[in-house]
Amino acid sequence: MTAADPPFGPAAVLACALACAAYLSGALRLRRRGDAWPWPRDCAVTAGAAVLAWGLAGPLPGGPFTGHALRHVCVGMAGPALLVLARPLTLALRLLPPGGVRRGLLRAAHSPPAAWLLLPPVAAVVDVGGLWALYRTGLMAAAHHRPWLDGALHLHLAAAGLLFSTAICQLDPVRRRRSTALRATTLLVAGTAHAVLAKTLYATGPPGTAFAAADLRAGAQVMYYGGDAVEVALALVLAVGWYTAAGRRPRRTGDAARGRRLPAAHARSAASEVG
Repeated sequence: MTAADPPFGPAAVLACALACAAYLSGALRLRRRGDAWPWPRDCAVTAGAAVLAWGLAGPLPGGPFTGHALRHVCVGMAGPALLVLARPLTLALRLLPPGGVRRGLLRAAHSPPAAWLLLPPVAAVVDVGGLWALYRTGLMAAAHHRPWLDGALHLHLAAAGLLFSTAICQLDPVRRRRSTALRATTLLVAGTAHAVLAKTLYATGPPGTAFAAADLRAGAQVMYYGGDAVEVALALVLAVGWYTAAGRRPRRTGDAARGRRLPAAHARSAASEVG
């Protein structure tokens, strides 16, 4: 995987544009039939598709490794995080009529393999572990002259980023919602592993490559600070989700307590009337 123009760049841009258009069309259909769908989700999917398209469209600013690092942050981190915030699975489930397609989609989302992949530590290993394999083995050098391998690595980068962001945020329906503590701990450990990887790249490039020292350092800084920014954003999503859930629990407890008090009050009132 290099910073050169990917051979599939135009196709990737078209795919991003079509997916974004399909999402926005679905959101419009929901609103036209009177259902609420927050506008910020439309903004998130548009921004996510734009970031992915920009990351895949062609050469990026800076030297070869700096451009590659920008692509890494766009395609593997920022773009997927924005798409997850748009809750595409929730939109699809609300649009589809009751029937086989909707049941099949929900069954796939709640299947044991999906639940296993969305376990936060597993998703972190797939995502960050793949990055260590890319940068600390000869994989990056091997992809330089193999377009099919370069394309496969880009696909893995985007898919692993989507998997990790989905596992951490858990905004769409999942088989089992993991605790905030587990997700926060996983995010912290994964962020640390990513930062350590960026620091090692600041010192030495991937095996089999010969990037200029200045280019290597600039790219490592892009990975380090860009990764930090995305991880802070994911932490904010976690914090908001925890705060919202914590606010709902006292209300549910209060409603249940009021529900228990009402029959008792009615019983006392009836007894006094009989007396």
